Amino acid sequence: MNFNPIELIPEETARIVAKERKVNRFVRRLDALLEKAHLGGRKGRYDDINFEFMGGTNDRLRKLHYDKSLRLLWKAEEQIPWSSFKDCTRDEKMLLGLANESLKTAERTQLEKIKSDEFKAMLDREYTSEQKQAIVNILSTIGHGEAYAWMVSTEVLSSAVEGTGARAALTMQVMEEAKHFVVLRELIRAFDCPVPRMSIWEYLVMERTLKAKGLEKFYGMNVLIEGFALNLFGLLCALPGLEILSLFHLDESRHTALPSNYFADKPMTPRQSKGVLPKLRRLLITAPALPLMTYFERDFAVLGLDIYEFAGSMFRKVVHLSERVGFALPIPGHKLLELVNADFNKRAERSRRNYVPKQYHLAETTRGSAELAIEAEVFELDQPSAIAS
Repeated sequence: MNFNPIELIPEETARIVAKERKVNRFVRRLDALLEKAHLGGRKGRYDDINFEFMGGTNDRLRKLHYDKSLRLLWKAEEQIPWSSFKDCTRDEKMLLGLANESLKTAERTQLEKIKSDEFKAMLDREYTSEQKQAIVNILSTIGHGEAYAWMVSTEVLSSAVEGTGARAALTMQVMEEAKHFVVLRELIRAFDCPVPRMSIWEYLVMERTLKAKGLEKFYGMNVLIEGFALNLFGLLCALPGLEILSLFHLDESRHTALPSNYFADKPMTPRQSKGVLPKLRRLLITAPALPLMTYFERDFAVLGLDIYEFAGSMFRKVVHLSERVGFALPIPGHKLLELVNADFNKRAERSRRNYVPKQYHLAETTRGSAELAIEAEVFELDQPSAIAS
């Protein structure tokens, strides 16, 4: 595939990587010492070096139980059609009673394709080695993020939300995060490139979200992390071999819509929404996302993508969603986006040979009319009833 790479200044790119490595060593060593002294440290039981949870892969157990459970998941609409449950798709309704064998989902069909030699050969035809590595570097950010989202959503389910409907919604999110992690690992490994560890900036976002209490954990996961994933899937799903990401995009749209639907029934108190400490905690969770964008500038540039256009698009939607659902930030949204835009322009000016000032916070990087329509509902919330349905 022909890309128009963005020309960067190598010395600045090297400086960004060196800074990340230095901060990474410091934070990881500090967390290891704190953990050894039983004073905290890393909370997530996840091995981002080997791209798996502590305890090993256990693929046999996953296939015997998790994969089979997804395949045999029954539908209430089929079993008790008189109920209020409407959980069958149109195709499932048409095919009910026509086959005894469990139907394969779109994700499962794509997963078989990912494992095939033909798929790997297609990747080799479409991408250079450098482009494949750039895609793996970017996708691994989401892969590691899905591992943490799996852990965080489990804790939110047990402690942060109330009500049968909310717990049912979070239960589905836990299941979908698990699916995202195992399927993304298959997709990423199909590229046959080294999978990098989690960058320290992502590590800080994830650990702070996992360690957050109550609704701040809800903000970190369902607004910031899922908002980032939704935008990235919306950007990359148009690339050859990455079409499955449009299905992930649908899942993430439900995850990011959950806060607006939940708070419509159980509004936050003024203190929860606008208290000084909650706002500062949200800022601490969000802050590492700024250097994270810069860290991936080179990988985006290899693919002819502008990281700051993506980041501006993502931050605009996340800030808007945050304010709309009641997660106030220390700085009003419009002023925060102006500051973010100024910061991105300064970073771009340092790293690019042909720098041109841009209004990054006004960019739109999601591709595809279907994905744009989904995000219009989730982030702009023009049709809340449509989101809820």
